[in-house]
Amino acid sequence: MKRFLAIYLGSLESAAFKQWNAMGEAERRERQRAGMEAWMRWGNEHVKSIVDTGTPLGKTKRVDASGVSNTKNMMTGYVIIEAESHEAAARLFANHPHFSIFPGESVEIMECLPLPKM
Repeated sequence: MKRFLAIYLGSLESAAFKQWNAMGEAERRERQRAGMEAWMRWGNEHVKSIVDTGTPLGKTKRVDASGVSNTKNMMTGYVIIEAESHEAAARLFANHPHFSIFPGESVEIMECLPLPKM
């Protein structure tokens, strides 16, 4: 089995997030409840593929030759999974609650490659 890092992406400036914020409080709470239930179902359905359930991600610091600075990106969370192929890993996220219920934009899946041998 190959290992993959899946990154959940979203933006506060996206149309989906603007629609989310435009909802009434009760409607947004209900969507959030339904979204968390769907996310838990997704996790239970794919429990054999999940190596690390991951977490939401907070603010970002950037380190380069100039030092440390604050920065922004679209990464909102991650999960590590195992699958037979890159395609099979990607299929696990079809209609994921991150973007089918919540205002997330997408999930990007990258293979975790082995370190080169010296």
